[in-house]
Amino acid sequence: MTSKTPKVIWITGASSGLGRSLALQLAGKGHRVIASARNQEELEKLATLNTNIVALPCDITDEEAMEALRSRIMEISPSLDQVIFNAGNCEYLDFPDPDWSAVRRVMEVNFFGTLNCVKLALPLLRKSNSDRPHVVAVVSQVTAAPFPRAEAYGASKAAMRYFFDSLRMDLAADDIDVTVVNPGFVDTPLTRKNDFPMPFLMQVDEAADRIVKNIEARPRHYSFPLRLSALLSLSKILPGVWQKLVAPGATVPASDSEGDVSK
Repeated sequence: MTSKTPKVIWITGASSGLGRSLALQLAGKGHRVIASARNQEELEKLATLNTNIVALPCDITDEEAMEALRSRIMEISPSLDQVIFNAGNCEYLDFPDPDWSAVRRVMEVNFFGTLNCVKLALPLLRKSNSDRPHVVAVVSQVTAAPFPRAEAYGASKAAMRYFFDSLRMDLAADDIDVTVVNPGFVDTPLTRKNDFPMPFLMQVDEAADRIVKNIEARPRHYSFPLRLSALLSLSKILPGVWQKLVAPGATVPASDSEGDVSK
């Protein structure tokens, strides 16, 4: 199956933001897109925009609902050629009295919810007529550097990144490729809640366009924009400077301002 051959693609988190734009762009290229999210009303609106899109609402944290979703997907197609795991949530911890339960809520969606999707998708990917089915996980550049208040979100995305990097090795024997996509800040309903500057903020359609084009080559990782990647590298080269930049009120040990001396 070449890149121009229509695929059956399942996208999670497709009711808004990046997932919605990805669904529209891929459907516009002639692919059959199965769009999932919790918001049934928005999914149904999305499906009216292109006849190649099928709306299948589902809560990825609900294992029983996921089993029902598997049956519904198989009614549309006996196999999947590509999956894009994009569903996610973000909550920040506010110190000195954080809501620690936020960590569990974010992990439940971003990591364990995505794990439920992997369990559903793998048997269907193995039935694909494609030479090499494709798993795409939308992670985040947050995994490249620590940010204040981002303990829950960053940890969930770091867990995703490690999981899919390991999964790539275990799926190699099945000829299933795995790509980890690490976007920077994208203008979506989720990021509009942020109360801090977001450098190199991208419009959602531009971000989706970059993803669609670059995952065709099936890279192990695709991070963008590169300007943000370069900025985040400062956290490893000069961690003290990075901390002063993102948390200016914090006290930084002098020994740490020019390098990481942790063991």
